[in-house]
Amino acid sequence: MEQINIAKKRILLLGINFSPELTGIGKYSGEMIDWLVKNGYDCTVVTSFPYYPNWSVQQPYRGLFYKKEVNETGDLKIYRCPLYVPSTPTGKKRILHDISFFLTSLLMMIYLLFKPKSDYVFCVAPPFHLGFLSSFYCFIKGSKMVYHIQDLQIEAARDLGVIKNQSLFGLMLKMEKFILKRTTYVSTISEGMLEKVALKTDKKVLMFPNWVDVEEFHPINKRDELKKQWGFTPDAKIVLYSGSIGEKQGLESLISIADNFQQYPLIQFIICGNGPYRNKLQQIASDKKLMNISFLPLQPLHIFNEFLNMSDVHLVLQKKNACDLMMPSKLAGILSSGGLALVTAEQGSTLHKIIKEHNMGVVINCEDENLLASTILACCSGDHQARTHNARAYAMRELNREVILKRLFTEIETGKESKAIVPKIKEIKTELVFSNNN
Repeated sequence: MEQINIAKKRILLLGINFSPELTGIGKYSGEMIDWLVKNGYDCTVVTSFPYYPNWSVQQPYRGLFYKKEVNETGDLKIYRCPLYVPSTPTGKKRILHDISFFLTSLLMMIYLLFKPKSDYVFCVAPPFHLGFLSSFYCFIKGSKMVYHIQDLQIEAARDLGVIKNQSLFGLMLKMEKFILKRTTYVSTISEGMLEKVALKTDKKVLMFPNWVDVEEFHPINKRDELKKQWGFTPDAKIVLYSGSIGEKQGLESLISIADNFQQYPLIQFIICGNGPYRNKLQQIASDKKLMNISFLPLQPLHIFNEFLNMSDVHLVLQKKNACDLMMPSKLAGILSSGGLALVTAEQGSTLHKIIKEHNMGVVINCEDENLLASTILACCSGDHQARTHNARAYAMRELNREVILKRLFTEIETGKESKAIVPKIKEIKTELVFSNNN
């Protein structure tokens, strides 16, 4: 692979989530560092022990204090810091969770002050206040800071009712403003978030969307066989929700819809993933004796593309008050695999505009259970080939990992936007043929 940097440069990434987490922010941070190492950078990571989305530290990391990991070539060092991980992450417990990592990572950042200087410090928010540690390091060492906003954490905490005190909300905004003044670059993941971040700072905000490996996630024309592998009949219509199971997804309505859909035995619902509300949802489904809904753990990466291709409808659900404050990372894989995405997003939001503009899925308003039910029914019938073709084409054109990362780091290093051309993707013809089973 052609390296984009002339001299070997050092990158320090600070973030609470990292590999081997399979979903969310950790997935993208891990893939970014992997790409940087392959492109000749010397990388150091300060992060926590993997816990998301289970909200439980994964094996074999349990019971450890600080831990250092080094790859075989020595150009990737990972420093893992202990933190408090609540099994049920309420608002107050989440705050303690974030604070605990801030304190333990502070010690590690002080330790790194006595190590060779990093040219760039890449700080991933949330937690937003990690920016204090990054700006402190950059002030002492003279490094450049990239403050990457994956979620608008402060606004989301207010809108979801985690922060109810307006004085505290105002204080947190002032803290964020302090960080933004001291960063070199600001980046975020969607047009809607970019517009909101631009109101907070006079710096140029870089577009750095979450990506997908378009070779790893691709359409497969054998849906009937895949359904049999997961224990369903070939004529079943699979409605899949895959991802974190938390309060912002609004999955309670899905249980109610499954209850009402018992008159349609061919429509089967799957909730795949882990999270603080999974046990509660399973108990509700069990109490209702629902036979048309299954709960599965997150599927391993090596079979996840097949799992996505097995499903007929992919649910991307958001609550109204969190809409456009975060961009669902799962959508990229759905689009790249040529899946039919049913997205809940309010009119005027980034998601609503993109889905409509490119005709690559179905989008409806948030928190309308009756509308969601009728739309699921419509998605399980009819011909949606045009939408699924458009989804795949959009992913190859706009969500290609190689293009996105090369463009961002070229702009950071040179101050100019990259003119990178989307590389040709090797396609297998039989995998791009969509049949009526799709």
